[in-house]
Amino acid sequence: MAGVNKTHLTETDIITKFILPAIKDAGWDVMTQIRQEVKLRDGKVVVRGKLAARLSVKSADIVLYHKPGMPLAVVEAKANKHEIGKGMQQGLDYARLLDVPFVFASNGDGFIFHDKTNPAQLESEIRLEDFPTPAQLWQKYCAWKGFTAAQLPVISQDYYDDSTGKSPRYYQLQAINKTVAAVSAGQKRVLLVMATGTGKTYTAFQIIWRLWKAKNKQRILFLADRNILVDQTKNNDFQPFGSAMAKVTGRKVDPAYEIQLALYQAITGSEEDQKAFKQVAPDFFDLIVIDECHRGSAAEDSAWREILEYFSSATQIGLTATPKETDDVSSTDYFGNPVYTYSLKEGIEDGFLAPYKVVRVDIDVDLQGWRPTKGQVDKHGELIDDRIYNQKDFDRTMVIDERTQLVAQTITDYLKRTNPMDKTIVFCNDIDHAERMRRALVNLNPEQVKKNEKYVMRITGDDDIGKGQLDNFINPKKAYPVIATTSELMTTGVDAQTCKLVVLDQNIQSMTKFKQIIGRGTRINEKYGKLWFTILDFKKATELFADERFDGVPEKVIRTTSAEISDPHSEFDELLADEATDEAGAESASAAEEHAATYSAAAGDNSGDFEEDEQRKIRKFHVNGVVVKVLAKRVQYYDADGKLVTESFQDYTRKTLLKDKEYASLDGFIRKWHSAARKQVIIEELEQLGILWQVLAEEVGKDLDPFDLLCHVVYGQPPLTRKERADNVRKRNYFSKYSEPAQNVLNSLLDKYADQGVQEIEDIQVLKLKPFDTLGRPLEIIKSSFGNKQAYEEAVNELENEIYQLA
Repeated sequence: MAGVNKTHLTETDIITKFILPAIKDAGWDVMTQIRQEVKLRDGKVVVRGKLAARLSVKSADIVLYHKPGMPLAVVEAKANKHEIGKGMQQGLDYARLLDVPFVFASNGDGFIFHDKTNPAQLESEIRLEDFPTPAQLWQKYCAWKGFTAAQLPVISQDYYDDSTGKSPRYYQLQAINKTVAAVSAGQKRVLLVMATGTGKTYTAFQIIWRLWKAKNKQRILFLADRNILVDQTKNNDFQPFGSAMAKVTGRKVDPAYEIQLALYQAITGSEEDQKAFKQVAPDFFDLIVIDECHRGSAAEDSAWREILEYFSSATQIGLTATPKETDDVSSTDYFGNPVYTYSLKEGIEDGFLAPYKVVRVDIDVDLQGWRPTKGQVDKHGELIDDRIYNQKDFDRTMVIDERTQLVAQTITDYLKRTNPMDKTIVFCNDIDHAERMRRALVNLNPEQVKKNEKYVMRITGDDDIGKGQLDNFINPKKAYPVIATTSELMTTGVDAQTCKLVVLDQNIQSMTKFKQIIGRGTRINEKYGKLWFTILDFKKATELFADERFDGVPEKVIRTTSAEISDPHSEFDELLADEATDEAGAESASAAEEHAATYSAAAGDNSGDFEEDEQRKIRKFHVNGVVVKVLAKRVQYYDADGKLVTESFQDYTRKTLLKDKEYASLDGFIRKWHSAARKQVIIEELEQLGILWQVLAEEVGKDLDPFDLLCHVVYGQPPLTRKERADNVRKRNYFSKYSEPAQNVLNSLLDKYADQGVQEIEDIQVLKLKPFDTLGRPLEIIKSSFGNKQAYEEAVNELENEIYQLA
């Protein structure tokens, strides 16, 4: 390219004419090793009011691969007018996401090469013709990772190539590659921690596929404790295994299949003849993958742990969103520290998971308590124990009908204001509470129930009709059921992609359980308009968001006394409820009850009640005629630092703009606004920062366009309405320099601005609308009034300058 003046070339030209040729000349294959415009994140969703917007994200200019799915280097380009290394910091950010040690920055003159494998000189300048070969970078990469020659056949095994074009996201690549590397190095216990909704099962499939195809692992068992999890896995992500795969049924392990999927409950039990896993030798399986390993398999005395210990010679990979750390149950004690963690906060920041808005509702009896009058009896004639009942008691030991009604009314009012057909899960304290909540919601929504009696359904472990509707509830294509009331059954294993409202009327003290429940809403489904969700909290459960353990290290629960074990909110009872409500049915429930019987202090059954001993259940009083009211509501948003903040959208807009260099001052903002040929470009740019104009205008309560909204909200200037700005333009009589036809067009454009804003007049299509349509086609109007298109655009630009003249 000798003689080419690079300084006039665009960034795209620099890539096409200089950077790509240099890479190809070094021997990189265009089809399998070079990818351009690699989008690593989806763009965080910002929510305010009823609206949401995705923030824009940049793509990596070029990513180089050893082979598909195995990234090696990032190349970041800039136009030649920039310094050669300007793109380095951006490239380093992408390299961190991809876990690669090599970054190249270039402006077309050469490369700045950042090489983490060479700590003696991290960055050096190299010529275009000296770009390293694939073999050179792969060799340095393997040394950096510490791979041995024996590992390379497994490390290099291809991913499953999905014909639909589905490929792993950056964090899935990290999880898969780190796990395959650990297994190939001989690590026997591997833990992967990935937030709910981030594709753990797809990740597990790719891990198993590569190890299986490399013949590193030949007989593989996938274990789960919910029937729905096994079936979803078999029918969806694991489908490519085809005839090599089977689900264990009828308590029989068929050794003919290489890939076996099983429920714990289907291959073990309390009796020796129920232990189907012993039909094969202890060394039969060489790989076991355990889904949701924070539950039964993590407990040392669990019957399920017996399976893992029987196959102790196998490599065992644990998958969980919520690793559990208690005295009795430890994911990390068994599996070791995670080889990779991808958190809920990271998922939301990257735009792969839905953010949440929290509406906290404080009810007077919850905060102030309720005490019976002397000698008061409940609805059933039971003398009520004389004490003060508070939030922790309601719907466990004390039922107040009016409180149930108020919660149901608040849910109904929220859905009527938003969308009555938004999928909603109401988490209740027990099955009795879930049934009363179902009834209250039915009575408050007669029009919706008349359209379809399944508008509200109780979906709990004891009800086959309700459980039969679970698949319909989670299916985006099925409108009904809309509202599901539940207690334990839907806390895990429910892929509710379109759930937009999660209601918490349950006492939640376990961080593990809280994370699982929040995970019901975190999936995104843009096709069905699900970008975010709301948490309606009646029990202060969302205070757990402020706990550093929410998105940090697992909780550590210390148990020391039998009294603590019998606490109805304990980790033991949570585990018990998980087991007892499993969709495997009566076998699972009875096994859990037998397990529970060994604890004299505590036991539980599928009703959700908690027994103090075999004879006496906790007493539950039931009253009505109590005046109950809402004391306060407050709305909180998920902020950029992962915390819930109570702030207006005006606060959010002010903070967002003032920390941006270009908008940090009023002068800077006005300078940028006036320099923009089209104001729409700035409006769209700010939308990508999460500035939602409709929400901002509603909050300010004035008919202002984006310019005045920002001048007022961010910089404290007195605002002008669009009509006031239009009137000021007419008073200055600047139209007089134009011909009469041109004045008519500009006056009509000014009217359009006053009615609908600057975006309307910048679109040339406005000339097709009234009143312009009576003057002819757009090109005819432009020619007869202004002479040509350039003169018309200059006149519109001048009109905008007049509109935004500051007083």
